[in-house]
Amino acid sequence: MTQFTELGLAEPVLKAITAEGYTNPTPIQAQAIPALLKGRDVVGIAQTGTGKTAAFVLPLLSLLATKPSRPAPRTARVLILAPTRELAAQIADSVRTYGSHMRPSVAVVVGGVKPGAQIKQMSRGVDFLIATPGRLLDHMDTRAISLADTTAVVLDEADQMMDLGFMPAIRKVMAAVPSKRQTLLFSATMPKPIRALADDFLRDPIEVAVTPESKPVERIEQGVYMIKGNAKPDFLAELLAADDMDRAIVFTRTKHGADKVVKHLGNNGLYAEAIHGNKSQNQRIRALEAFKSGKAPILVATDIAARGIDVDGVSHVINFDMPNISESYVHRIGRTARAGKTGIALSLVGNDERAYLRDIEKLTGKSIPRLDPPAGTALDLSLPEEEGPHKQQRNGGRSRSGGGGSRGGHSRNGGSSRSQGGKSKSAGSSHGGKKFGGKPGGQRPARSGGGNSGGGASPTRSRGSWSPASS
Repeated sequence: MTQFTELGLAEPVLKAITAEGYTNPTPIQAQAIPALLKGRDVVGIAQTGTGKTAAFVLPLLSLLATKPSRPAPRTARVLILAPTRELAAQIADSVRTYGSHMRPSVAVVVGGVKPGAQIKQMSRGVDFLIATPGRLLDHMDTRAISLADTTAVVLDEADQMMDLGFMPAIRKVMAAVPSKRQTLLFSATMPKPIRALADDFLRDPIEVAVTPESKPVERIEQGVYMIKGNAKPDFLAELLAADDMDRAIVFTRTKHGADKVVKHLGNNGLYAEAIHGNKSQNQRIRALEAFKSGKAPILVATDIAARGIDVDGVSHVINFDMPNISESYVHRIGRTARAGKTGIALSLVGNDERAYLRDIEKLTGKSIPRLDPPAGTALDLSLPEEEGPHKQQRNGGRSRSGGGGSRGGHSRNGGSSRSQGGKSKSAGSSHGGKKFGGKPGGQRPARSGGGNSGGGASPTRSRGSWSPASS
């Protein structure tokens, strides 16, 4: 087995790795580090939780160690772009940890905080600048930051960074970096359209892919509930009240939806925190700290805000809303089963999300087992499918029945007219701040062979029997 001492890393970096208790690199690290030390451009594809950050931080620190110099005022020797404030902070922590015997200067430039301290820090120049694109451009426009001396650029979570919404900012940033540079892209997924955009920024890159593209981590048990959209909020509360739900991340499609889910869970006696783009930096930090400490066992997040969440011990990921971008599913469920552990990923699929599920199964090459939802809430799969929520928004329309739109006072994003006085009438929900014991749904129903719980080629399990050991 390859060891870090065989990869050519600088001595100060090896000392820091040893101090952290690491001996053997992960597959992405073993393949990417030698190429980066040679100065090559690299596209690195590895699943979330496999050590992507160290795969570029370690060689970049080593390269700086071989060429010690003081950065000029307002400049950065290495630029690392990240899609979220949380991921930027996590990367900065890694740079400081692995650079503990070098003491590199590090600046984090993100939105949501006052710019004064960032300007002051950059006035001296830094070795590593970790930034989100929007705030970086603000500082570049005021000449508080110059990229004229930057020799290496990293785009972390590249598939999300290069989504069409980020492209104008990224192109402006890259135009300000010298053409003679080293460019690195690291991500859990790299779909072909995004790869075409990435080709604009890389010169003859080496591609390092340690797992099949867009294949979820094998240690994650997955399951799908085909359920009416208006039944989702109460059933989510029922799932989260189960005894085996230690620490869970719930994904919603929108920021407003995340807030509604938190409110609905609170009405059912379940404490949750939301994290999304409308929250201030301090609010996001407090929410993450509450989740990490266990004070808030449930974190409700949107896709963008969840990038960079690296919390040990997440037992469950629940997709309250299915992602319309199939690759986002891989990122979502990768929040569990980290560091060699197992995890469970459950998805609540409404009638307007069935196409999203098919796309995910096509991408991952696996059919996800169908589980039995509560009695009376299963989708009638013989009914015509409705348009997905994103198409509804573009068309200015709304869903007309229980797969996603609002009907009968129920909102698919978290509200429910059945919640009265903070107590849900759902049979398995919690009341007065107490959880109902056992698995969701009380008695364990027999396994079903199909019907309205999913059909198709996927096997069907009872929801009561869902656990890592049951597969």
